[in-house]
Amino acid sequence: MMDDILFDFLHMESVELLAQNSDNDSNELCVSRLEHIGYNTGYRFVEKATKEWQRFKDELDVMKFICKEFWSTVFKKQIDNLRTNHMGIYVLLDNRFRFITHMSNSKQYVDQMPKYLAFTCGLIRGALSNLGLNSIVTAEIVSPPSCRFQIQIQRQQ
Repeated sequence: MMDDILFDFLHMESVELLAQNSDNDSNELCVSRLEHIGYNTGYRFVEKATKEWQRFKDELDVMKFICKEFWSTVFKKQIDNLRTNHMGIYVLLDNRFRFITHMSNSKQYVDQMPKYLAFTCGLIRGALSNLGLNSIVTAEIVSPPSCRFQIQIQRQQ
């Protein structure tokens, strides 16, 4: 319980610190830095988390691992819904996304929310990269605190 609170505060302060150090009109720079930090964290974290695991058979097994084990370890709950078109696009739905539950449900903070999603997008992308899947990860707020992560797997040609 205490680790959860500390992790939430660390995330909030990281976002605020990077937002203050970025130019006032450069919200993209802050989001990019947070995504990069998340990528490095996810890449390293999944390496340690999977050292006892067998190799995954296919990308769907990797995505199931992300939704169940990885998400449970990081956010203390499984992802609420996983959808796929079986063509390399996966949609993960978290109905109570941890990093935005402390924000108001009103439209007032909608412009601030991408900063709070960038770290997690990087976290997912880094974990997938270490597992051998290059991807593009985007996030959108469905209705606070519900969040949808779209993962597009980049296939080698």
